[in-house]
Amino acid sequence: MLRRRMAYSDPSSGKDILGSRSLCFIFICAFGLVTLLQQILYGKNYIKSAQQFSRVKGDETGNWTGPVNFFDDGSLKPARNGRKRYLENYGGAFEFNSTTCRELRQEIMDVKVLTMVKTSELFERWRNLQVCKWEQNKEETSNFRMSLSRCCNAPSFLFTTKRNTPAGSKLRYEVDTSGILPITSEIFKMFPDDMPYSKSQFKKCAVIGNGGIIKNTKCGKEIDSADFVLRCNVPPIKEKYSADVGTKTDLVTINPSIITERFQKLEKWRRPFYEVLQNYENSSVVLPAFYNTRNTDVSFRVKYMLDDFDSQRGVFFFHPQYLLNVQRFWAVQGVRAKRLSSGLMLVTAALELCEEVHLYGFWAFPMNPAGIFITHHYYDNVKPRPGFHAMPHEIFNFIHMHTRGIINVHTGRCS
Repeated sequence: MLRRRMAYSDPSSGKDILGSRSLCFIFICAFGLVTLLQQILYGKNYIKSAQQFSRVKGDETGNWTGPVNFFDDGSLKPARNGRKRYLENYGGAFEFNSTTCRELRQEIMDVKVLTMVKTSELFERWRNLQVCKWEQNKEETSNFRMSLSRCCNAPSFLFTTKRNTPAGSKLRYEVDTSGILPITSEIFKMFPDDMPYSKSQFKKCAVIGNGGIIKNTKCGKEIDSADFVLRCNVPPIKEKYSADVGTKTDLVTINPSIITERFQKLEKWRRPFYEVLQNYENSSVVLPAFYNTRNTDVSFRVKYMLDDFDSQRGVFFFHPQYLLNVQRFWAVQGVRAKRLSSGLMLVTAALELCEEVHLYGFWAFPMNPAGIFITHHYYDNVKPRPGFHAMPHEIFNFIHMHTRGIINVHTGRCS
């Protein structure tokens, strides 16, 4: 009897080890884990589809890294950290010095160098700023213009003139610095007596780049309303292009390589080149004749050709020392390249010759700020020689200057 009462008792008795209750608990945990994984995967796929397959007016957007918001008009309005940075129903634009615009401008100014952020992040900050009216900051513009005046002085040295380059003097080339060009009486006669333009002579200037960013903007009328219009390297402006780029031209640059490659150095038929220039009415032309020794003869032929056709068109040659000084000025701003673009040269000059400078067609990325892929030029997709220019850094400086109220960079449609 005693042995029966002291028999060993199983401690697990009465407990449901791996029984129905335990199995139910394990099933519930597994179901919750699977559901969590599905939500995570769904979220990733949703963001991925929004980035890679979103469409803006029928065009694919490309390679965005942040969340996006879509409104009823079909426009793409990215939001940083889940916040809508655009006002969905806002019908106008914020004033330049409003609190909102100061914050948006500061977001761009916080990017000190181009490599600080992804391109998509810079684009987003630029798009956010478009809700703000641009307004010239007189103090910032004046200070920047004074810096240019001290280093470069376009009103006196932009072009080679009889005043800054006397007969009998020797002109040193911009790149071939060992090369010296004696200024003979024949060469001297090709120079204007003095600079044709003076400091802040024009109220509103438009500098037109050739970037694909200007295509379908309908900015032609706005460009033509400027007091002075500068263009780069004889781009096409007639027929299908005029609605976007306008036709008014007061000054156009010509790269001697264009004459060499497209017009056989003007050694034979010169009329085709003369007819191309007719598209620009009575605009003056400017060439970097003293960039290196190869450019000199080709540039002089343009002057001789126009004289033969009795053209009244002004022909000017960039002063090599001016271009050297401009190169050094922009190197300090982070634009270090073998050669500055013609557009940057014109913008630099315009800042001294004009009270207010507006840029159109300046962009250096394969997609526009909305993420839509664009052609390199508005008329073709021929890429420049790699490593010759530092276009992204040039545009980065323009974006900062726009933010500071020094120049107005137009990258969207004109009203």
